[in-house]
Amino acid sequence: MPIAAPSPYPGSHATLRAARLPEDQSRETARMPPPNPPSGAKPTVNPDELKGRRFGRVLAKLGKVTREQVHEALALQQGARKGEAVGQLLVGLGYITQEDVQEALAGQQGMRYLHVKELAISDATAAALPAETANTYGVIPVEFDPQTRRLTIALKDPENFKAVDDLRMLMGFKVTAVVAPASEVDEILRTKYANKSTSMQAIYAEASQSDAIAAVAGRGDSIDLSSLESAASDNKVVQLLNAVLMQAIRDKASDIHFEPFESEFKMRYRIDGVLYEMIPPPKQLALPIVSRVKVMAKLNIAERRLPQDGRIELHIGGVPIDLRVAVLPTMFGESVVLRVLDRSNVQLSLDRIGLREDDLASMRTIINKPNGIVVVTGPTGSGKTTTLYAALNELNQPDVKILTAEDPVEYDIEGLIQCQVNTEQELTFARLLRSFLRQDPDIILVGEIRDLETAQIAIQASLTGHLVFTTLHTNDAPASILRLVDLGVETFLLTATIEAIVAQRLVRRICVHCKEQYQPTEEQLMELSLKPADVVNQTFCRGRGCDKCNRSGYRGRLAIFEIMQLDDDMRELIMQQASTAILRAEARKRGMRTLRESGLLSIYEGQTTIDEVVRETIVEE
Repeated sequence: MPIAAPSPYPGSHATLRAARLPEDQSRETARMPPPNPPSGAKPTVNPDELKGRRFGRVLAKLGKVTREQVHEALALQQGARKGEAVGQLLVGLGYITQEDVQEALAGQQGMRYLHVKELAISDATAAALPAETANTYGVIPVEFDPQTRRLTIALKDPENFKAVDDLRMLMGFKVTAVVAPASEVDEILRTKYANKSTSMQAIYAEASQSDAIAAVAGRGDSIDLSSLESAASDNKVVQLLNAVLMQAIRDKASDIHFEPFESEFKMRYRIDGVLYEMIPPPKQLALPIVSRVKVMAKLNIAERRLPQDGRIELHIGGVPIDLRVAVLPTMFGESVVLRVLDRSNVQLSLDRIGLREDDLASMRTIINKPNGIVVVTGPTGSGKTTTLYAALNELNQPDVKILTAEDPVEYDIEGLIQCQVNTEQELTFARLLRSFLRQDPDIILVGEIRDLETAQIAIQASLTGHLVFTTLHTNDAPASILRLVDLGVETFLLTATIEAIVAQRLVRRICVHCKEQYQPTEEQLMELSLKPADVVNQTFCRGRGCDKCNRSGYRGRLAIFEIMQLDDDMRELIMQQASTAILRAEARKRGMRTLRESGLLSIYEGQTTIDEVVRETIVEE
């Protein structure tokens, strides 16, 4: 049975508040059988007949209510109980139960309603879904045909279309959905899937025994397309990749790496900015795994000589997850990196990205300037984009027009006009910026200044009354001036336009579950250019390592900042082409806290460790 798309009719429970029964429908309802069928009997109505109908009409068709009862609820909805859903009004009047509401909602979506506790779900059917997948999505398999790969699943919520879509993509099944009472689905999840998880070694062992995988093993480049497609859609490969993705998302990994070498196929997760090597899949699974990822990302599986980029959209446990896929040909096969963008995890608020109170006040002053350029600088993966999004989110008001040029657009934000760079079509940052100036913007975000042309147009935009946000790749804030001069920007233009430069880094946060105090050694203090006398009354913390943090002692990350604002004296130094060291010294006299100093404060507050700050910041000259 095909799955219904979200109905354009006023059918969902949330949109039924103004539902009415027209006269012709009322007459048809009057001809319906009595609403109270004999005990044990259920009216058999084809779900296709109910799809897209109004809620009261569906209930009447199912024999749950009469026309008069529906009109009574509608009268209440227009009067004393204005705005309340028809279904809840009928429940309150005692005419139907919550289960009847659920059955009617299922009918509106064209889905059958089943009591799964009455079904005998075989172990073979239950095994079609791994325990992790069933528990994550809150669904159970009720029928499975391994030959046609047709799977019928029972949902608790008839509007959980994403579970159906994700299972089609992740598992490669032809999925049909029915709806069942939530209590019955939960009971079967407890009895058949509780405390059951398959180890990666067991999944690897099963996948290695597959005939489809054996057919492509050791064949090099002489593999025909049908064999490759067969290996990519093999149930064991599908389950393996599914388990890898679930584990990565559970561990809050930001990237998943599949790396082919001459004698092995490595898999690594990047968690909190650090790469961890996982149990490697057998070498013969390299091609099937890569092909499966390419199928999910809608890439060409026959093309193995050129880099390819794609995207996979998932909803796991109700959380929207974007996977950015990058495939790179290497000497021993294709290397694949999946960037995990968890939209629920991103902090798009200035007061939640880690700014201290004084830095937050400075940042708010900077971003509310009428024009000028604000530069955020740092290496790849230092959180620059999140900081800029947080700033734009705060400025995002109906009376402000904001345009962004990004490569790529990482998060969709309502109210922003977001454009993606496309170098293949010669749509560069510079070309987008030129078009932006004709779009009457107030604020412009340029993803990155990479060349002189982009820098010049950003400066032009600033000089014509726009506020411009952008990023650079430099070690600290004062070094950004030298970098822009090196690109070819005139110093008088820099002094006329740049308002502030914000440098940032991400350091790992100590796990709160295994945090302990300790006394650092002299050698450790020397790495921060400190002596024991400098830290007499300070406390230092570290993580022992526990199950919550995968024995690393760290869980999550926090940002440290360096904010350099330009005043007249600083601008004069830039005009005189002063060195980075002089600019840094002058900025510190004016109250700038360096990255190392911000890191030290975080150490003293027990948020991070000496090792993290030493790793992410440089010694001040």
